[in-house]
Amino acid sequence: MNAEKAAARRIARRMTEGIACRPGAPRWRARALRVSLLALAAGSAAQAAFAQDPQLLDTRVTQESVTDTICRPGYADTVAPPFDETMALKDRMLAARGIGADDGVGYALDRRVPIVLGGAPDATANFDLIPWGGHAGERRKSLLTVRLKRCVCAGRMTLAQAQAAITGNWVHQYNRLTRMDCGGSADETTSASRDDGS
Repeated sequence: MNAEKAAARRIARRMTEGIACRPGAPRWRARALRVSLLALAAGSAAQAAFAQDPQLLDTRVTQESVTDTICRPGYADTVAPPFDETMALKDRMLAARGIGADDGVGYALDRRVPIVLGGAPDATANFDLIPWGGHAGERRKSLLTVRLKRCVCAGRMTLAQAQAAITGNWVHQYNRLTRMDCGGSADETTSASRDDGS
């Protein structure tokens, strides 16, 4: 908990110094970014506890190792289980929920904590089924995951904060989280936030 408070203080200090904002960005945008990052840094204890469930996390990925793990291009491909294994798991999960093969194509096998945010690649507890489309769908969650990873790798948020955001009520926070400035072009900053979930 002290580490989270220290991270929140660092983020607040960065924002006060204007480090977290792009040059030339409107003042309202800087204020909105400050509020967003502080709210995310504060997070709820329940979200943080769920995100820190050891069954969901890959022990190789820590705040200290992000540069060598999740921020390294191609990392997820090196640790992900074979495609056939994950599809067999999806089939078992669909059957357990009584979803037929025809309807199963509308569902994605989701990792509660994605590999690129330090999620356990093959832990059954980390898997869930969610629809591909819609406001709570895999398409939107994937866009948000990329944004959160970029923020972690840029040092704009901690790994624990990103994990708490993605395991918490990410659907409710989607617009705010996808507008965070974590590097990249202006198009990248806004394209995910314009997604309507369809």
